[in-house]
Amino acid sequence: MKKRPVIFTGIVGAILIIIIASMVNSTETAHENKIRVAYFPNVNHAVPIIGMEKGIFQNQIGNNTIIEPILFDAGPQVIESLFAGSIDIAYVGPGPAINGFLKSEDHNIKILSGAASGGASFIVHPNSKINSIADFEGKRIAAPSIGNTQDISLRSYLSENGLKPGEKGGSVIVLNISNSDIYTLFAKGDIDAAWVPEPTATILVQQLDGKRLFNEEELWPEHRFASVLLIAREEYVHQNPDLIHKWLQANQQTVDWINSNPEQTRNIFIEFIKKETGKSLSDDLIDESLSNLEITSDPIVSSIHTFAKRADSLGYLGRHGYSLDGIFFDINSNSQSQEVLVNHDKT
Repeated sequence: MKKRPVIFTGIVGAILIIIIASMVNSTETAHENKIRVAYFPNVNHAVPIIGMEKGIFQNQIGNNTIIEPILFDAGPQVIESLFAGSIDIAYVGPGPAINGFLKSEDHNIKILSGAASGGASFIVHPNSKINSIADFEGKRIAAPSIGNTQDISLRSYLSENGLKPGEKGGSVIVLNISNSDIYTLFAKGDIDAAWVPEPTATILVQQLDGKRLFNEEELWPEHRFASVLLIAREEYVHQNPDLIHKWLQANQQTVDWINSNPEQTRNIFIEFIKKETGKSLSDDLIDESLSNLEITSDPIVSSIHTFAKRADSLGYLGRHGYSLDGIFFDINSNSQSQEVLVNHDKT
């Protein structure tokens, strides 16, 4: 009589083990058949947006793999999600990409390709008397989240011209806030200027009478700098070489398609923004935004090293120096995917 409960308990335990094992296998299988990609709802991220909306990525990788798009509005948040393993690949600016590489365990975050160059501007409020760097003292200037690409560019520009932000004892007040909050403060006249990406820069010009003092690419050699990069967790690339290879092929196909179809690109982007945010943007606004941007798979390696030097001088990379050795995924480290990097060695 006493043996039955023991036998029953043993059977139940065995069943639970089988159920749990099947759930784990199911979860692993589901993850193997899914690629989670992060990007932003702005013009600079035209490659993932257009590639997703047109189905270029899905067509290339096949229907057996689900693409799960995840929208973000700040690069540092994307890096944290990569660290947490909640996304697999991402489109971000060089600032977060560098920071992610240096702070990840075993430098696990790698750059796979470029996606855009340029696409950021310094916009002055119509009532603010800023005509050159000489007028920056005492002004309130906004940029997106601290450590992001525009923030690094703004703070470096101040330093190069002998100015400091307020928190460093200087006279320029730097506000790190979201693009939507920048729009609100600009409309109220609570900030004097903003260093922002597209389409926010052109929105401030066309809708709020802002003045584009300069495009950031004017400050760079050959007027080119990486503004959006494709990055990934290295172990994910090693575990899914064929998938990553196909993704990079689709990345290049999308770059080529965008550059050959500017009007269709504009229309797709407008529909995407309306679908995701409920906002309607004009044809002229998106056309002007795209004209300030170069869509390219070239990661413009020299600009990434420049961003790293600037971030280091701002104290964003720690106190013990830094090295970018290995920041680009080594195509020779994975024999199954010999063409993983697109334009990896361009400068």
